[in-house]
Amino acid sequence: MIYTQVQLFFIFLINGLLIGLLFDFFRISRKAMKTADFITYIEDALFWVLTGFIILYSIFTYNNGEIRLFMFLAIILGLLIYLTFISKIILSISLGIINVIKKILGTVFNIIKIPLHFFMKMIKKLFLNPISFIIINIRNYFTKSFKNFSNILKKVKISNKFVKNTKN
Repeated sequence: MIYTQVQLFFIFLINGLLIGLLFDFFRISRKAMKTADFITYIEDALFWVLTGFIILYSIFTYNNGEIRLFMFLAIILGLLIYLTFISKIILSISLGIINVIKKILGTVFNIIKIPLHFFMKMIKKLFLNPISFIIINIRNYFTKSFKNFSNILKKVKISNKFVKNTKN
């Protein structure tokens, strides 16, 4: 009986360590990427759902659904051990790796950006500039045509008024 309770205590101590690791995962993701408040709320809800799932899964799997006070004390102790001794190491290593990856990706992006920029300039010169030239000329043609047409309509209205006045 005491042996199984010691096992349960260590199982829930490990649960506390896992919850601390999960907490750090969300902290690392927030420090690595800026997210909107709405996304932060979703991440918080996801953290609590996952935490609840871990605890309930362990309670039903290892203790047949029976809840004991020492299980929650073991979870809290595991979480405190993780946050006190392991969290700083995990955070610094993870953020260091993420920063190195960001620098590598930034360098790769800058290397790719140069030929891509040149390619886009060529596309613009070959295709977009002639198309915009044609569009501008068509627009100018229709603008001049519309002005000429409106001038003709004005003359027709004036001549119609003149014709009506002479008939009377």
